[in-house]
Amino acid sequence: MPKLTRNLKPEEFGEYYFLKEELKDFCRSEGLKVSGSKQELENRIIHYLSTGEELNEPVVRQKSNASSSEINLDSRLGENFKCSEDKRAFFENEIGKGFKFKVRFQKWLKANPDKTYRDAVDAYHEIQGSNQKTEIGKQFQYNQYIRDFFEDNEGKSLDDAIRCWKHKKSLKGHNRYEKSDLEVLK
Repeated sequence: MPKLTRNLKPEEFGEYYFLKEELKDFCRSEGLKVSGSKQELENRIIHYLSTGEELNEPVVRQKSNASSSEINLDSRLGENFKCSEDKRAFFENEIGKGFKFKVRFQKWLKANPDKTYRDAVDAYHEIQGSNQKTEIGKQFQYNQYIRDFFEDNEGKSLDDAIRCWKHKKSLKGHNRYEKSDLEVLK
């Protein structure tokens, strides 16, 4: 796998898997913005590698939602819902210590700004009771790989899956699980 430097061609960058921390380190070293999702960092780096210039990104100001002291079951979720510690504390208090901001619930929260926290608690229980698999976002290649590995390899360990993943991500090309990845375990 090549080292991420300003001399890397954008096409070659796209052929390899880099950890988010590696992307952030590169952005820091080149004076680029370091915040954002992994996909935003990748887009920023591709633009920089292509043009040598920083990507002009609009500044987004977030309106804060109700603070934890204002949150109650009848509070509205509001636009641009953020899964913050005060909201986690609220949901843990209402749902229990096993509460987690899982992807399907986060998507529900963001898609329903006019709903109340009471509606959110009900939705959380409904989602938890469902056996439907969560769709894994494109940027979470590791998670998708591990899920696919276990669907195809009952009885294998997480260590086996991680060994295969580490090998796969070091190769040029896609990072999707393939049966041939098991060769590294022999």
